[in-house]
Amino acid sequence: MKYVAMIYGNQAKWESFPAEAWPEAIAKQEAFNRKYRESGELLGAYGLADAAAAQLVRREDGAPAVTDGPYLETKEYLASFYLLDCESLERAQQIAADMPFADVDPVELWPVLHESPAFR
Repeated sequence: MKYVAMIYGNQAKWESFPAEAWPEAIAKQEAFNRKYRESGELLGAYGLADAAAAQLVRREDGAPAVTDGPYLETKEYLASFYLLDCESLERAQQIAADMPFADVDPVELWPVLHESPAFR
């Protein structure tokens, strides 16, 4: 079963993190990624740009209509997400709890209910 694990944040949160602590934080995250890629349970890890770079895309008269900014007005936004492939929900929960900052901030875990087949 596949799961999406999501981490939320905001610019104020990132700016409050001490600059000298970033190298260690990044190293811990890369070690987490390597551990679960090697086990075959982490299919992908994706860090997203700041909310200021987000866009909304709609279709108007058959053409893209683009506006700046995220859809929701919120204090926090999706900062990164991970695609997991686990034997059970319990295993996905264990992996989410093993994320480096799961003791400080929660990790949102969603089951993937549908996956479009790959084209060959």
